[in-house]
Amino acid sequence: MENKNILNFFFELGQLKRIKHEGWRVAGVEHLDSVADHTMRAAQIGFVLARLEKHTNPMEICTIIVFHDIEECRIGDIHKVANRYISADGERAVKEQTEKLGDIGKEILELWKKKKYDNTTEGIIAKDADLLEQAISAKEYVEKGYPFAEDWINNVSKKLQTKSAKKIIADLKKSNSNNWWQGLKKID
Repeated sequence: MENKNILNFFFELGQLKRIKHEGWRVAGVEHLDSVADHTMRAAQIGFVLARLEKHTNPMEICTIIVFHDIEECRIGDIHKVANRYISADGERAVKEQTEKLGDIGKEILELWKKKKYDNTTEGIIAKDADLLEQAISAKEYVEKGYPFAEDWINNVSKKLQTKSAKKIIADLKKSNSNNWWQGLKKID
């Protein structure tokens, strides 16, 4: 495997910083986060969720999530309404993205498949982390004046499978996204 192939893969992954998380446009959100922004927080949520679920390898969950949307470098982020009419072969995209990376590429493809297809503990935790990130983003958008984003919270609530994620979403519904910094400011 040549470094040229590795570098090309790294450059392609950079597309995730440029591709916007499109589903929020349907709710009227004007300033969209990137797919990379979503992936970063979802991986962090995945680590915490894995620990709450007493999973023995939370780093595996993070790694699954880090690679879970890499096909979007090539096919973009297609939101659920568009998915009714457009068919994209995400697996083919990931296979082609990773085929020149040898064993590393095969490992990345298997990680991607765990999130997309597996009903293993790892796949379920990774899916819940991905969904929780979207629900948390929705909460932030609702509070910024995009009331239709509430639909994500309601839909995600129905899809979560882990006990920890279900508890977190219940608390999310009663929370405010600005609570984290309340009381931290000091006026001298």
